[in-house]
Amino acid sequence: MKMRKVIPANGWLQMQLALLIFIASPLFSQQKDSSLTARKWPTSGLNQHDFLYAGEWQGSSFKDQKMFIVKHGKVVWEYSMMEDGEYGDIALLPNGHILFSRKTGASEITMDKKIVWNYKAENNAEIHVCQPVGLDKVFIVMNAVPAKAIILNKVTGKVEKELILPTGGTNPHVMFRRCRFTAAGTFLVGHLDMNKVSEYDSTGKEIWSVPAPSVWSVSRLENGNTLVGGNQHCYVREFNKAGNIVWELTQKDVPEIKLFNIQEVVRLKNGNTVISNWCAGTLKNKEDQKGTVQFFEVTKDKKIVWILSSWDHPDLGPASAIQILE
Repeated sequence: MKMRKVIPANGWLQMQLALLIFIASPLFSQQKDSSLTARKWPTSGLNQHDFLYAGEWQGSSFKDQKMFIVKHGKVVWEYSMMEDGEYGDIALLPNGHILFSRKTGASEITMDKKIVWNYKAENNAEIHVCQPVGLDKVFIVMNAVPAKAIILNKVTGKVEKELILPTGGTNPHVMFRRCRFTAAGTFLVGHLDMNKVSEYDSTGKEIWSVPAPSVWSVSRLENGNTLVGGNQHCYVREFNKAGNIVWELTQKDVPEIKLFNIQEVVRLKNGNTVISNWCAGTLKNKEDQKGTVQFFEVTKDKKIVWILSSWDHPDLGPASAIQILE
């Protein structure tokens, strides 16, 4: 009779442990390589740019929303919204005041945090677009039924221009985000609920349009092209006047960064592009958000030259809006 070799209990455990280590070792190696790659990212953190910064849902809610100014790598100013709200557009004005939208309206404050102008949204309406037009005027989009594009004189309180904008539905929250009044006097509108960008003349006639799924931000570049950020679809696209995509960035172009929602997109004077990566809609838990990339900057060739990931000392929170202070 052939005798079986009996493996002692402790020997069996050793074999199982060795097998587990063998199987898991590539994962350990991959984690180590990923960590090393992260440390090699070309980033100066808070030192790369001076900037004004805000994000939606720092605490995964509409309460205690904060805005920051970072200079020379340090937070030099911060502001907590006085009421529940949601930061959208933000802008540091030439006079040192800050103009911002807050979902339930728009406000302008001084550096000592005094409100010098305030505008309340209509009942059942939202305001996420608030662009300065010189020092005395502001471009606002009222997410409502009907939706309106408004040029408002802050000094007189007079509405100098108002257009009715088409919408894809009746839910104000999903109608518009960062639309822009252009230097040519036209209205560049991202229809979030219609998946397109449209440009309207002063009479409200549509003069240009391109498809853009879940468009969050639009801006007219100096070369006449239009830059678009695609929210949960995680794309940045630059369209020429003919409506062709001449530059695009997607997840495959930055595999080392996990993309969540691309909201504001900014083209710098040097040709680089700064891109937001808002994570709070996906990662509700604050601990899960830590370590994600809030903003990053790429060259025309899509080389990463800056990564901002500041979740502790200081905790800047999720990233929606930025103004590079050049």
